[in-house]
Amino acid sequence: MSKSPARIRLADAAFALFDERGYEQTTVDDIAERAGVGRTTFFRNYRSKEAVIFPDHDRLLDLIRDRLATSSHSTALVAVSDAVRLVLLHYVDEGDLARRRYGLTSKVPALRDREIASVARYQRLFREFIAEWMGDPTASASLRAELMAAAVVAAHNHVLRRWLRGESRDPVAEVDEAMREVLALFPVPSPGDGTREAGTTIVAFRSAQDLDALLPALRRLVES
Repeated sequence: MSKSPARIRLADAAFALFDERGYEQTTVDDIAERAGVGRTTFFRNYRSKEAVIFPDHDRLLDLIRDRLATSSHSTALVAVSDAVRLVLLHYVDEGDLARRRYGLTSKVPALRDREIASVARYQRLFREFIAEWMGDPTASASLRAELMAAAVVAAHNHVLRRWLRGESRDPVAEVDEAMREVLALFPVPSPGDGTREAGTTIVAFRSAQDLDALLPALRRLVES
């Protein structure tokens, strides 16, 4: 989804003014004037001054939901890793804009608080998906889903911050490795059940064949 020229000009103008005057001292009118557009055009592209700074989190969350929705029980963790990669790639594609945002949110407490709130939305989405995947309504399973979602988001943010600080040459490879480490911490539940108990499953059935004739086939079935 490409940005309109006006949207790009407004973002460039906003960050230039934030650098020159500071965030608090810059108004919507200042940004629109610097970009050479009117207030109506500004609000057609952004809902507020803060919205110029942050990525379109609603669209990113929709992308994550769409990716998670395409998964089955056996591919759920692959979908989680793919979704994390989608978010990281969005920031990487932004390039210098993402780094300028990082510098600004690091200095302005109100923006930092908003960023933290946005991160919580991602974590909640992953937690809800993971809890459904686990299929276990118990309190302990709910805690595991919460911990797993927190670890997923923390892994993404760790790699993202490294890239923003210029410490990572290949953030996609790093986030893939980070996700492998995170997912290895958690057991994979069996479909429709939160846990898989150790032991032997006994199945009773009636057959016209002799037991001696059935045992080899049963043994092969169990071993497979």
